[in-house]
Amino acid sequence: MVSGEAPQAEGSVRVDAWIWAVRLTKTRSQAAAACRAGHVRVNGERAKPAQALRAGDEVRLRHAGRDRIVVVSKIVKKRVGPPVAAECFVDNSPPPPPREAAVQVPVRDRGTGRPTKRDRREMERLQAPRGRREPDAP
Repeated sequence: MVSGEAPQAEGSVRVDAWIWAVRLTKTRSQAAAACRAGHVRVNGERAKPAQALRAGDEVRLRHAGRDRIVVVSKIVKKRVGPPVAAECFVDNSPPPPPREAAVQVPVRDRGTGRPTKRDRREMERLQAPRGRREPDAP
């Protein structure tokens, strides 16, 4: 064992490497950043990037505005293809919200310039929460 390397039991892998290897994040650095930010929990506890992960552990990941809840069924140390990655965990995540429930962001045409005061007020009125809409001015 190289000095400075954390001892790992047989059949374990770093949590950030596993999250990346089974394609829950696009890059390993995104997985490590999610761990450092507290968006990854292993068996209910906040996980550091180097925490050992074993088969049977429950991993909760908040990524891309969605909660993923997976149970580790197979340990992989290197990135694998999507069909193999799907066999490495059991997905207990809630279904993603329907597209209609996503927040509608007003899009302005390119080249129309800076919004006028009237345009800005219309955009703010559309973005305001339903219960807090201001009455239309006469």
